[in-house]
Amino acid sequence: MIDILDTPTKGTILIDGQDITSMDDRQRSSARNELLGFIFQYHHLLPDFTALENVMMPLLIAGKKKDEATRETEKLLNEVGLKDRLHHFPDQLSGGQNQRVAVARALANQPKIIIGDEPTGNLDSHSSDKVYELLKKLNREFDQTFILVTHDENMARKTDRIVRIVDGKITE
Repeated sequence: MIDILDTPTKGTILIDGQDITSMDDRQRSSARNELLGFIFQYHHLLPDFTALENVMMPLLIAGKKKDEATRETEKLLNEVGLKDRLHHFPDQLSGGQNQRVAVARALANQPKIIIGDEPTGNLDSHSSDKVYELLKKLNREFDQTFILVTHDENMARKTDRIVRIVDGKITE
């Protein structure tokens, strides 16, 4: 429900004071682009686009001018340690680098909430640790809410709070 793809059969979902449940599909799509950033297990980068272009895409969709989007994207890619990889395509980057591009893309519109669905699931332990440390750093710097879904107990233990779902019920 938090991904604003589905609507509940009853109740209300409020994100940053906005009632998501009363929105039509177009409004929910716009809200998803503005309020949420997504990091998936597999980076889902567009293969024919450079790192710069992949991160710029949400900004352009949101209506930013290309020069402004370029400046913001360069800053984000620098923040995730990829300032020397702006013009590289996904097949020219390592798995960890691609995942950092995906992190920058998730942050592009300065969303209120970043949702990570197994964000390090496809990475080796070293790359996984680096991406996780980056997420913690960005969480502190940008003061955004990060919701990470993981089966990795090691990663879960490093978070500020663990919420488990057991047999369909939320526990802490």
